[in-house]
Amino acid sequence: MDSPRWLPLESNPEFVSCLGMKPTWQFGDVYGLDPELLSMVPRPVCAVLLLFPVTEKYEAFKQEEEEKLKDQPQVSPDVYFIKQTIGNACGTIGLIHAVANNQAHLEFEPDSPLKKFLEQTSKMTPEERATFLEKDESIRVTHESSAQEGQTEAPSLDEKVNLHFIAFVNVGGHLYELDGRKPFPIAHGKTSEDTFLEDAVEVCKIFMARDPQEVRFTIIALSKDSY
Repeated sequence: MDSPRWLPLESNPEFVSCLGMKPTWQFGDVYGLDPELLSMVPRPVCAVLLLFPVTEKYEAFKQEEEEKLKDQPQVSPDVYFIKQTIGNACGTIGLIHAVANNQAHLEFEPDSPLKKFLEQTSKMTPEERATFLEKDESIRVTHESSAQEGQTEAPSLDEKVNLHFIAFVNVGGHLYELDGRKPFPIAHGKTSEDTFLEDAVEVCKIFMARDPQEVRFTIIALSKDSY
């Protein structure tokens, strides 16, 4: 049976408010990786999303990494992780990872479909959460309308999109990379609220170094609104 496919989603910040998250924290672009540009990002930052091209080099690395780590995934049980079984849903999966692992910081509207989804799936396995998302009409409809409102013309459902969103979060003082295409979260060492953005950016730099001829990288930070 074919897995379901959604319209590809751009980094559309309106999507978050449509899912019922209050604007006390907001997503914003990180314009560069040097200390001066990073200092312009409002603090604190509780999650980082990376949009990057899925290339042959990356796929080869991903396979090697899985082989190396499959017997020793050291992951805190507090990490909320969901597998991606829906084509083109990586933007929504990235957002779920960013929000689910920061519920202590974030505020939601009473009828938030995202909050409801997180409550209903809190005790599920990553695979069960993926199946539950496939059936969640409120999130799918919000995703599709947001994809159609993106800054460029939305591609068709069948168009092969080779850009992928992943999330970085701080859970229990450890930096985790959360990618629904991988079998488990990837731990990247210790971090803190103060150093989290810089620590996540160091991992993003490794992604960029793997494909130095590529320019299609976007980094987005979820920051406390400073206005």
